[in-house]
Amino acid sequence: MRAIWKGSISFGLVNIPIALYPATHTEDLKFRLLRSKDLSPVNYKRVAEADGKEVPWDQIVKGYEYEKGKFVIINDEDFKRVDIEATQTVDIINFVELDEVNPVFFHKPYYMEPQKGGDRAYVLLREALEASGKIGIAKVVIKTRQHLAALKPQDDGLMLELMHFAAELRDVEDFRHPREAKIAKKELDMAKALINSMTEKWDPEAYKDDYREALEDMIEEKVKHPDKEVPKKAAKKRPSNVIDLVSVLQESMREGKKTTKSAKKSSSAQAAKKKPAKSASKKRTRARAAA
Repeated sequence: MRAIWKGSISFGLVNIPIALYPATHTEDLKFRLLRSKDLSPVNYKRVAEADGKEVPWDQIVKGYEYEKGKFVIINDEDFKRVDIEATQTVDIINFVELDEVNPVFFHKPYYMEPQKGGDRAYVLLREALEASGKIGIAKVVIKTRQHLAALKPQDDGLMLELMHFAAELRDVEDFRHPREAKIAKKELDMAKALINSMTEKWDPEAYKDDYREALEDMIEEKVKHPDKEVPKKAAKKRPSNVIDLVSVLQESMREGKKTTKSAKKSSSAQAAKKKPAKSASKKRTRARAAA
């Protein structure tokens, strides 16, 4: 995997050479628009709203709509005037307690790999952050855009997590708050009991993208049998308004126990069977999605 950015961590007089690698990848299945009669791919055209005519690239400029229907043109020279200098450094501004930062600020994680000559200082910073329970708040320029970011210890290394600036977050007051409701002790005890009955040790591998897997299976089936008619899925019955919360919680606990028992039986049965290899077409589907 190629690094998306190379530079250094800088705070005080410390400078640690590092490289950034994406910590996540998108596996969305990609679809093309096709003409139905011959499956010819359909391309998009750049069309002007005023007359519906196609516009060549050399006649396209960037503009900012400062009022409805009124634009000011912004050219390359204008962008250069406000461009942030790409210093190739993750400049740590200060350190804060991790618990003080609302998780809503965190956006996208990257792994920070130490480069030649930086191992000792890298490990020292990681150990210091781990021991203190703090994270570094920094600014970094990636691909001409400045980002707020946090440096966090992650297992044996460091992670850089891009953050939202405060101005990017919507004010929670813009959304409706629940009306005051007096919760009876019996209701609260039942809710806590239900939570306890469904509590398990965190295992990220236990959670799968059911929609994606079903979509892959459907695509594979259509590739194998293109003319086969797919049966319509029965619509799920929508739940009615909840009136007696306690009875609903009690029923949920009973159902939860049944589900847990059946899940354990199912997992035991599956473990006894050898898992079949994925078909070639599904492997190709995953490879295209990850590309």
